[in-house]
Amino acid sequence: MPAPPRIQVSDLTFTFPGYPTGVHSVTLDLPPRSRTLLIGANGSGKTTLLKLLSGTRLPPAGTIRICGIDPFQESLAGVTYLGLEWATNPIVRHDIEVMELLRSVGGNDYPERRDALVTMLDIDTNWRLHAVSDGERRRVQLAMGLLRPWTILFLDEITVDLDVLSRAEFLGWLKRETEERECTVVYATHILDNLAGWPSHLVHMSLGSVKQWGETERILPSYDGIVAQTGNSRLGEMAIGWLKEDVKKRGPRNHTYSSLT
Repeated sequence: MPAPPRIQVSDLTFTFPGYPTGVHSVTLDLPPRSRTLLIGANGSGKTTLLKLLSGTRLPPAGTIRICGIDPFQESLAGVTYLGLEWATNPIVRHDIEVMELLRSVGGNDYPERRDALVTMLDIDTNWRLHAVSDGERRRVQLAMGLLRPWTILFLDEITVDLDVLSRAEFLGWLKRETEERECTVVYATHILDNLAGWPSHLVHMSLGSVKQWGETERILPSYDGIVAQTGNSRLGEMAIGWLKEDVKKRGPRNHTYSSLT
């Protein structure tokens, strides 16, 4: 029986040649079926961390365990990373029909899942990819990336082109996935609309380190008083507060190191 989709990180430090630390002393333990929201300013290390967790970059041995094993010592299927490089793949700008693209990534092997994604993302199967908007193209990309059932999903700012309704439907679908089967999601984004009630866990990254992490229900109640004054969501007030603290700690950009993400 496959091990539960748990993500464990132990004292992970990763540096780029010729640059200061990308991530430093990161320790996390994200349980199976969790939905983690990764929050941090530009340059905080979010993308670097996601690439290390997903295997896009090679981390130091023994610092990461996915589903109970070191994924870089043993083969591990079912880990999916969707980020900027994937979203800018030129294939989705060619004169190709939607169904042809979906067939190319296994659409005929998962017809029920394919049809559910097409419906959820409001995709017109008659679209030709060279003649659609960026938002419509992104919906097709998401259907392609999520077609094969994944065990652990890492998302890096891939909903920026979606309209409010499409994004809400997408987030709802991800939540149902974690409720109905053994899978785990980690999602980095600056867009917090429609996220109230979505994350089970929160991770705050700043200057390459994890400053705070834990269950959402443990972290958010401390912002109730602020919400009563501003009318904003607790999640929004928390993120604004975290980012203000980060900018204050960092100081002017020309006085701090450059962290690659």
